Amino acid sequence: MKQSKYFLKTSKTFSEEDKIVSSKLLKQAGFIQESVAGRYYFLPIGHKVQQKIMSVIKEEMDAVGAQEMIVPTLHPLELWKETNRTHTTGFELTKVKDRRGSEFALGGTAEEMFVDLVRKYQLSYKDLPFQLYQFSNKFRDELRARGGLLRVREFIMKDAYSFHRNEEDFKLMYEQMKKTYSRIFERMGVQTIAVEADNGYIGGEYSHEFIVESEIGESRYFVSEDGAYAANEDVAKFKRNPANANEEQKSFEIIEQPMWVETMDDNVKHYKKDGGNFLKNVVYKNSRTGEIIIAVVTGDLEVNKTKLENVLKAVGQLVHAEDADLTALGTKSGYVHCWGHKGARYIGDIVLKDARNLIGGQKEEKTDSINVNYGRDFTCEMLADITMAKPGDLSEVGSALQEGRGIEVGNTFQLGFHYTNLMKGANYRDEDGVEKPYYMGCYGIGVGRTMAALVEKFNDEKGIIWPKVIAPFDAHLILLGNITPDLKNAAEGLYTSLRSKGIDVLYDDRDGLSAGEKFSDADLIGIPVRIVISAKTLAGGKYEVKLRNEKDANLVTEEELLKLIQK
Repeated sequence: MKQSKYFLKTSKTFSEEDKIVSSKLLKQAGFIQESVAGRYYFLPIGHKVQQKIMSVIKEEMDAVGAQEMIVPTLHPLELWKETNRTHTTGFELTKVKDRRGSEFALGGTAEEMFVDLVRKYQLSYKDLPFQLYQFSNKFRDELRARGGLLRVREFIMKDAYSFHRNEEDFKLMYEQMKKTYSRIFERMGVQTIAVEADNGYIGGEYSHEFIVESEIGESRYFVSEDGAYAANEDVAKFKRNPANANEEQKSFEIIEQPMWVETMDDNVKHYKKDGGNFLKNVVYKNSRTGEIIIAVVTGDLEVNKTKLENVLKAVGQLVHAEDADLTALGTKSGYVHCWGHKGARYIGDIVLKDARNLIGGQKEEKTDSINVNYGRDFTCEMLADITMAKPGDLSEVGSALQEGRGIEVGNTFQLGFHYTNLMKGANYRDEDGVEKPYYMGCYGIGVGRTMAALVEKFNDEKGIIWPKVIAPFDAHLILLGNITPDLKNAAEGLYTSLRSKGIDVLYDDRDGLSAGEKFSDADLIGIPVRIVISAKTLAGGKYEVKLRNEKDANLVTEEELLKLIQK
């Protein structure tokens, strides 16, 4: 492709709002351009990179027997109603009506569509297992788009769905897909870590996120020092350190307490004890039902809202209670009780069952309670794991947890019977002649998010450094200096020769630009091999070649050049 004819517009400036390297560089280098918040044009060179990423994914998916297809973009809304997901997705569905009044949702994920497809056929156990996948636009009306391609409202995803007889059969494919995903990203030059994750609105019982380590990533996770355990913060399990666990229970008392003691920091200062000795309440409201939830924990722990939502089967529904909600309970901030507020549901963390002689729980203006013990002095509707792990906590197998942060580029989900039990007729006929629901799995990769993650990993102060397998071109040929007929003919000849050998070349034939301007563009765009033709190189019968990830250039013959590019 000749650069003078290519729709490739680089820029030396960038928006101050672009704090993330990948967003800044992809825009400056002409790969993407924002349409409106959360929606992007992928310009010709950006589209090429997307196609390269999709090609790697497709090759690996096809290699394990997955079959590519496509489903409609508009999903009949009755399918989402059938699975009760019209209000439980964690994002707002974008809904439309056609001229006949039929309601549709722009697909944010496609579990219902694939189940609906499969149930249209009378399949038997002999047809199982199989896996179908697609590359398609997804639409998620996110509250706040941010981070360039990392949090958007429209994007291309590779989503796959597998159908099985039972869990044993599913687990074989699940492990195969985890290995396939690792291989996909390794081919693109990055290592991923697979961490246990929350299934959220997708459903099912367990899942894994594939994370590329990055300080700007939104995924916070924990890995045990021995490497035996890795989990997202929303599911990370850890051993509690309950206060006074070996003490005998003391007598419950109401004591006087200074009026200035209101916060947890005040308690620690006044009693000269660490936070684990105190009861703490965090109040939520279910945004759909209006129900008030009081999460009871100790002062050294933080409530994990995702864990709490999963316990309550209220994914995406909890919000922090406001002052008006506390007033309706007959209390205010800092004075919420661990028991006794009528109409509220109390959910406690598992630390309560082993902690002894805690302080707090019945805070009034001048008094509070001490020697409070769960089971004797108060109870909750249930105790569950509802708190956040922190660095240094012990994993359940005993090794200390270390915090990590990264970009989620893929995920795998166990769905089990979640959808096939909800959607009527999603059954196959087993060998005993009985109709049974399919056991399912789901597997996704965000193409644009992967692109951004790779730029975050592969860049320098000059621009992007694309890994060869997904680079938009194999080589960047640059014509420099006073462009004489002989020089132009030599450049055109090399361009033609390289293309005839299957090498994809971006040929910078632009006239009137300085060497500095052309080199600056080349470094920004990040193609792996830069080839320079000038009067000086032409006189020596060689070409100046520089790899994007190296500092020095070398003079090589055409034969040496071909070997270098192919290598």
